[in-house]
Amino acid sequence: MAAAAHGHTPAAWTGVIISFVGFGIAGVAMILPSVLLTCVGLAVVLAGGVVGKAMSMAGMGQQPSANVYKSVEEQRAAREALAAA
Repeated sequence: MAAAAHGHTPAAWTGVIISFVGFGIAGVAMILPSVLLTCVGLAVVLAGGVVGKAMSMAGMGQQPSANVYKSVEEQRAAREALAAA
């Protein structure tokens, strides 16, 4: 996964930060026994996932890597193309 730079995108960072804030809200709400605030925190966590996915679909997520091949045949063809050039 390190070769593909998994998770190093604006979409991933934004989704994680929003979800982290939601977990913080829900954690504080559990200490303060507030059901409403707990639900708000969980909603923010879900919103983080939705925002991250939407940003990824808008092109700010992980782009296909030229270093990762779908099959051995595809990798072999790429090597042969480089050797022929």
